[in-house]
Amino acid sequence: MKIMTVLGARPQFVKAAVISREIALQKSVQGRDGLKEVIVHTGQHYDSNMSDIFFREMHIPDADYKLGIHDCSHGAMTGRMLEKIETVMVKEKPDVVLVYGDTNSTLAGALAAAKLHIPVAHVEAGLRSFNMNMPEEINRVLTDRISNLLFCPGESAVNNLYREGIGNNAGILTHAPVVRNVGDVMYDAALFYREIAKPGEYIEGVIDGTNGKYYLATIHREENTDNYDRLSNIVEALELIAETTPVILPLHPRTRKILLGHNLQMRGVTLIDPVGYFDMLLLLDRCNAVFTDSGGLQKEAYFFRKPCVTLRDETEWVELVEQGFNSVVGARKNAILEAENNISQRVVSDSDPLYGQGDAGAKIIRTLADYLG
Repeated sequence: MKIMTVLGARPQFVKAAVISREIALQKSVQGRDGLKEVIVHTGQHYDSNMSDIFFREMHIPDADYKLGIHDCSHGAMTGRMLEKIETVMVKEKPDVVLVYGDTNSTLAGALAAAKLHIPVAHVEAGLRSFNMNMPEEINRVLTDRISNLLFCPGESAVNNLYREGIGNNAGILTHAPVVRNVGDVMYDAALFYREIAKPGEYIEGVIDGTNGKYYLATIHREENTDNYDRLSNIVEALELIAETTPVILPLHPRTRKILLGHNLQMRGVTLIDPVGYFDMLLLLDRCNAVFTDSGGLQKEAYFFRKPCVTLRDETEWVELVEQGFNSVVGARKNAILEAENNISQRVVSDSDPLYGQGDAGAKIIRTLADYLG
């Protein structure tokens, strides 16, 4: 079985590490020498801190193909990826194409495979924010629609697909997609890598400078960075919060450029360059709470039992809100400040896991093997 993995962004590197490790385990323990993975890195995240460090730290096999596509509009990026990925697929002839999440790389990989009649397996299928203004929502909806195997991180994602007629045998799809609630591969990663993570001295020093009490923040979604009113509200709120509790913010290069363009200073906030996965695990493990517009970080905060304040108007992870682990406040300054005031009253308990038992990777490989016979 030849599996082609298409990836290009930080969260996908983490997810792919779980599957690559499971493939290696299957080879050594189960004796499945016929398993082969071909990794295609589109280049969507391409610098050392956003890409290379993840491959090094997490022992992900080096990409077989590096397409180097970045720094262009959504349409241009997706189109160029589609063309180059198709060329690779024609050469490699994979049995299945594995895509992750909701990026342009995901959609391009799924489209290229579907047009070549290669089965598409979508990891993290079924998520919905129901906001079609988000490029990520468009990517995930379209990818789910053309996927043959849909691996969901939780039951709410399965229900989303069923409502759309995918996987419940009541829809209009003729290719009989397989829908499975396998749990979340990010949970697999958090459990495995937190035990072996060796954070760098720089991050240790940044944390030491807070006297052990700080919030972790990230900002990168276009709905925030490309809207001055939203961005300035978030910046002002974090500046006020940082006056009493340190705020550490690993800054996405694109966000840094936009902040400079608007002369938004982020006074008092500790701005650092993007960090590797191990350093992020340490920042999560030791923080008091998380402020983010990231999808993945909302879950990771839950994995580490940290309260999360989501700087968006909606979330794909509705179960976290329903269970009280996450509060969605948008980009309103007063709402962000009120959420920060309420953090001390929130307890993220050790309840039954919402995203499986940490064996999603094994379930995915077994399902792929059964599907392909």
